[in-house]
Amino acid sequence: MAASILIIDDEVLTLNNLKRVLEKVGYEILLADSGETGIEVFKKHRPNLVLVDLMLPGIDGIEVLKQIKETDANTVVIMITAYEIIEKAIESMKLGAYDYLLKPFKISDLKTSVARALELQSLKIRIIETVETEREKYYFDKMAAKNKKMIDALKIAHKVAHLEKTTVLIMGESGVGKGILARAIHYNSPRADEQFIEINCAAIPENLLESELFGYEPGAFTDARRRKIGLFEKADHGTVFLDEIADMPLSLQAKILKVLEEQSFVRLGSTNQIKIDVRIITATNKNLKREIEQGNFREDLFYRLNVVPITIPPLRDRREDIIPLALTFIQYFNHELHRSFKGISEDAAKVLLAHDWPGNVRELKNVIERIMALNQSEEILLEHLPLEIKSSKAKFPILKDSVEKTEFISLNELEKKYIKEVLKFTGGNKSKAAKILGIHLTSLFRKLKSIK
Repeated sequence: MAASILIIDDEVLTLNNLKRVLEKVGYEILLADSGETGIEVFKKHRPNLVLVDLMLPGIDGIEVLKQIKETDANTVVIMITAYEIIEKAIESMKLGAYDYLLKPFKISDLKTSVARALELQSLKIRIIETVETEREKYYFDKMAAKNKKMIDALKIAHKVAHLEKTTVLIMGESGVGKGILARAIHYNSPRADEQFIEINCAAIPENLLESELFGYEPGAFTDARRRKIGLFEKADHGTVFLDEIADMPLSLQAKILKVLEEQSFVRLGSTNQIKIDVRIITATNKNLKREIEQGNFREDLFYRLNVVPITIPPLRDRREDIIPLALTFIQYFNHELHRSFKGISEDAAKVLLAHDWPGNVRELKNVIERIMALNQSEEILLEHLPLEIKSSKAKFPILKDSVEKTEFISLNELEKKYIKEVLKFTGGNKSKAAKILGIHLTSLFRKLKSIK
């Protein structure tokens, strides 16, 4: 279905010209020659986007913008103005307008602004439609964790999620799930209906990172032909997740500190302060105190980020989470890959537990996906495991209640622990548990007697 655009302008020639241009692109066009009429048409038809002239008879464009936003805050509005009243256009941006076009403007600029505005609105709609799904996916109680340190980390994250402005610093090796925890905090917070924007500070070249975060005005540098809205501005009222914060250039760290302190920033090529309301969550796999000593990280920024620190232990230090996590991934990839795996054989489980998982949870997930993509079976078997996992030189599984206390356990004890995990996974359904374990139901009953 074509996007609908309402054009509000008191000049009939302008209305007809814009109508003709935008209809050629494929949009459905509605017209109004006054602010009052425009409000009526808007309330009746609820268009996707509104183009409003600032200078209108009766109520002006600013008042039209206010009433549109009061009726539907998600509607995208672009203002049309003459250079002489550009201050009004800037005021309209503060009130929620997406962009403004200075008369006379190029048709190409109009088309680009409209296309970007509709893309933004589409993104907002997708966020609203998927937020409940995301909440369900990142619900804390559904996260597989048996290890005490991991359980404690999740408890802290759950508590801090409801404090919508508190800054969180997530620490841990690459692949432990820092991004997953950041999303869980966002989707269990009062900001869940707003944007969650993630940016990897190590993945974007230094000369582009600032413009990505803060945006820029036309003419800010050689290739800056149009205004670019930065990620902080897009995330207004939502959450910005800065992953690998230790790799952020020192020159940018001061600006991030200002955003944290003042909730404002300046686009490149501009002098106007833009006020925002964002929560910042950061993550790193480096020791920030060591980075401070080496002159790579600002000490004042560290203390501002380190309000609530959360450390996620590596998978090798929480081996009791390996099988629950693997079973969770099996459920996920059954749906994604249209498979019907029900569990893991005992021999395969022993090998999974023995591996040290240098790539942490990410490595485990990738291994499970690879196995399920290449095989169709009722359970993951020893023969399905990649060679690098089967040839692991790690000592035989250490299941531990804490990192400080480690104990080797017998094969019999390992079997008991695994049976208990599978029963938890099936909600106590012994028939399902027997299928996952690959044994007869009577055998399971016999083993359960020995467990008791």
